[in-house]
Amino acid sequence: MDTNHNRPHYINPYLGGVLLGLLVLLTVYITGRGLGASGAVKSTVVTTAKIITPAKAEHNAYMKKFISPDHSPMYNWLIFESLGIFFGGLLSGILFGRVKKFRIEKSPKITNKTRLLAALAGGILFGIGSQFGRGCTSGAALSGSATFAFGGVLVMLAIFGTGYILAWFFRKLWI
Repeated sequence: MDTNHNRPHYINPYLGGVLLGLLVLLTVYITGRGLGASGAVKSTVVTTAKIITPAKAEHNAYMKKFISPDHSPMYNWLIFESLGIFFGGLLSGILFGRVKKFRIEKSPKITNKTRLLAALAGGILFGIGSQFGRGCTSGAALSGSATFAFGGVLVMLAIFGTGYILAWFFRKLWI
């Protein structure tokens, strides 16, 4: 009896890795730069701050670099790339039956609240780290490594090395 017929179907991870590498190469060839996501979040945060508190945003030493009277931070290809990733992922989920109902994937040993708080804390730490590192896994690590940038290789080693070291402490969130 096949017990896997209700499990979501995912692409083979090796094929997915090859396709992702080809996408990075194509992106570098077409745009002259690689993929990234944290820049879209930064543009969104700057735009939101400018709408809510324009004076503070324009006088903030970090945010004022991205604000100009003739150019919106939202008119950036990273915004459109991130929207494409979101809607492409949603379409993929719908087409392959992974979008059935809202669910929280976690270990049975923890509560939904613990899992969501851990995800929120991890997201905040990763967001802060991406700003210190001038890019996230896709921008600094993936695209940086694809262009043989030493910083990209260093970021990739630091991300996966730290993940490998810390996985033991946080494994109960997943298994």
